[in-house]
Amino acid sequence: MIDKYLVQILILLQVLLLLSCDSKSKEISTLLDAKTIEHRGHQYDVVIIEDPQSVHFFWKDDAKNRYKSLANLKAALAAKNKTLNFAMNGGMYLKDGSPQGLYIEQGEQFAKVDTIQNAYGNFYLQPNGIFCINDSTAHVLTTVDFLQSLPEVKYATQSGPMLVIEGHLHDAFNEGSSSTHFRNGVGVRADGKIVFAISNEKINFFDFATLFKEKLNCPNALYLDGFVSRAYIPDLGRKDLDGNFGVIIGLY
Repeated sequence: MIDKYLVQILILLQVLLLLSCDSKSKEISTLLDAKTIEHRGHQYDVVIIEDPQSVHFFWKDDAKNRYKSLANLKAALAAKNKTLNFAMNGGMYLKDGSPQGLYIEQGEQFAKVDTIQNAYGNFYLQPNGIFCINDSTAHVLTTVDFLQSLPEVKYATQSGPMLVIEGHLHDAFNEGSSSTHFRNGVGVRADGKIVFAISNEKINFFDFATLFKEKLNCPNALYLDGFVSRAYIPDLGRKDLDGNFGVIIGLY
């Protein structure tokens, strides 16, 4: 009789364990939707995140050392028993690795908004913009709009140029341009979901911007960076663990 009850208890425990694992698997799977898509003859790896609160920005570790690479971030999180599910370089940076333009992490501002209008480089191709997250929503705003609204945010990174502005492509982009690089960027859909994309081949700004407007349905999108672009997307088998970045955006 005792053996019979013992077997029943063991079976019940196994069922509970399986249900618990299944629940955790579903919880993890809902954090992001990763896919490789084709648009206008080019391939991109895309990650769609439903909950903005699951996204984090990283620049320096607890010892105030810059993470630099996606490998270093992955290792640092693993040391805290956390698993990195997605990461991507998160904006342009200066020679010393400090953020170029506004950077806010966990509500603390580490770099000010760069309001220079006329200067060399993609960052200053006006309008540039800011990707920011508060407690419940994410936004991509032009720098001017951000300064006018001054929202309270938990995270923010400034970069440029804007790719899509209120449903319109940046005026400076030319179809068929020969200026091509690997590129990565971020947009926010009308339903509030965050969309990250990185090209699998060299592309121009026009093609990259149309990806966010036409395929990913983002009324606003921001360019993050170019030839240095890297992404860690294990769901797609993509593990770019090298790099020497400033800001990194990730989900664990």
